[in-house]
Amino acid sequence: QAIVWDEYLTGPFGLIAQYSLLKEHEVEKMFTLKPGRLPPADVKNIIFFVRPKLELMDIITDNVLREDRGRSPQRDFHILFVPRRSLLCEQWLKEQGVLGSFIHREQYSLDLIPFDGDLLSMESESAFKECYLESDQTSLYHAAKGLMTLQALYGTIPQIFGKGDCARHVANMMIRMKREFPGSQNSIFPVFDTLLLLDRNVDLLTPLATQLTYEGLIDEIYGIQNTYVKLPPEKFAPKKQGEGGKDLPTEPKKLQLNSAEELYAEIRDKNFNAVGSVLSKKAKIISAAFEERHHAKTVGEIKQFVSQLPHMQAARSSLANHTSIAELIKDITTSEDFFDNLTVEQEFMSGIDTDKVNNYIEDCIAQKHPLIKILRLVCLQSVCNSGLKQKVLDHYKREILQTYGYEHILTLNNLEKAGLLKPQTSGRNNYPTIRKTLRLWMDDVNEQNPNDISYVYSGYAPLSVRLAQLLARPGWRSIEEVLKMLPGPHFEERQQLPTGLQKKRQHGENRVTLVFFLGGVTYAEIAALRFLSQMEDGGTEYVIATTKLINGTTWIKSLMEKLEPAPF
Repeated sequence: QAIVWDEYLTGPFGLIAQYSLLKEHEVEKMFTLKPGRLPPADVKNIIFFVRPKLELMDIITDNVLREDRGRSPQRDFHILFVPRRSLLCEQWLKEQGVLGSFIHREQYSLDLIPFDGDLLSMESESAFKECYLESDQTSLYHAAKGLMTLQALYGTIPQIFGKGDCARHVANMMIRMKREFPGSQNSIFPVFDTLLLLDRNVDLLTPLATQLTYEGLIDEIYGIQNTYVKLPPEKFAPKKQGEGGKDLPTEPKKLQLNSAEELYAEIRDKNFNAVGSVLSKKAKIISAAFEERHHAKTVGEIKQFVSQLPHMQAARSSLANHTSIAELIKDITTSEDFFDNLTVEQEFMSGIDTDKVNNYIEDCIAQKHPLIKILRLVCLQSVCNSGLKQKVLDHYKREILQTYGYEHILTLNNLEKAGLLKPQTSGRNNYPTIRKTLRLWMDDVNEQNPNDISYVYSGYAPLSVRLAQLLARPGWRSIEEVLKMLPGPHFEERQQLPTGLQKKRQHGENRVTLVFFLGGVTYAEIAALRFLSQMEDGGTEYVIATTKLINGTTWIKSLMEKLEPAPF
């Protein structure tokens, strides 16, 4: 059999089934879905793995219609929709006259994909846009389904807390699904004590700011796709004496980043300013370990040294890679432009001059810096001021459209609809109250040995994570007033457990909370939650789930309208 992949799915599927595994199951060939004839392959079955999107149905129709019916043996077609079958797509294939060509039409419910020991993602890139701009709640249904699957495996979660309209919607669907399948009452001892559902639009600020953790910066600068990052190759070329670098590699260096790598697990969530010292300490330890070989005298000692070698060599190459990545990042973070941009972000977040036109933003527009950078800053200013005065907003819009082109008027409209860039309606700015009550800005932040989650943005504590932290201790009742200022309802639901499954907590045993971000989560927020899990007296461990791993750039990009300029 051959598989034809919707290209977007290859990344997430790579995390659960490597090509070698598929080969064992008689997959001869893999193709990327594209218009035209399917490549020749000596197979009987062709399976399409696709998301239920109409534009993909057109490509499939083209593939099927161009298939040579005269060839023998004829090839059989099958289609698998991920994560759900869609009536609309099947109707479309029927109208094109190709639905009958598919022997099997199935769905593969891939809802939550494991990215790391404590991280699950649905990798649904348009979830935020669908929910907030198109009022399409399909992704919320998938989230609810994913949570039901999780409960079937790990026991019913006794407490559900939530904040935001989408969170309310997901909780309602979960309760309804439980009612509709009374047999789903399982007798598994619950792993999770609490589920916290958070809407992305409760905290629009966090993704807009530049993440300052090691992993966050790698994502901001190079973009991490399904745990892989592609880096410029020149830093990774092996240095040979006397060759003078004549044949430098041209292919980008592709590395997988996850906690299976010891060194990465240690530094991924640190503030970037604290990474250098860890790397230099590690370098000393490793070179000392290699020096040991001179002291190995007896056969036993030599044998012991040899047995440790593979681990030491892996540690050495891991150190070399991360030293190179850190150098690449440092070149950027020490640049004047990065510093100026960060200064403006931090001024906005700490409440300085959020209500007037910012000179730095004006200069960037005049120098035609990348549009996404401008949009991130303007949206950040708007969010930190509960919307901009009409005069300020109009000024920014005019400057942006005149510099970057009028086709971006649709993008600005989308950002306004999503609540990211909007006029100040109530006449008062709630952000300072929220900032003070939730302690979102800390002046004396310790980046080396942090004592608060604000280290992930060097001063700003992510609002979403602060809500999770306060929920665990002392509870949301202490912040009722602020919760009312944030969009959407907040609620609490309890799910009855069968007798005998209620947890009796041992002394010193941690509670486990699953935090589900509807609309996306950043690596800095994940780092902040991991920091809370590791706190000595925290008492809570966090597992994180989300519709998509995002950063400010990918998030704003998903809200931009691609308008082709007119051909004349």
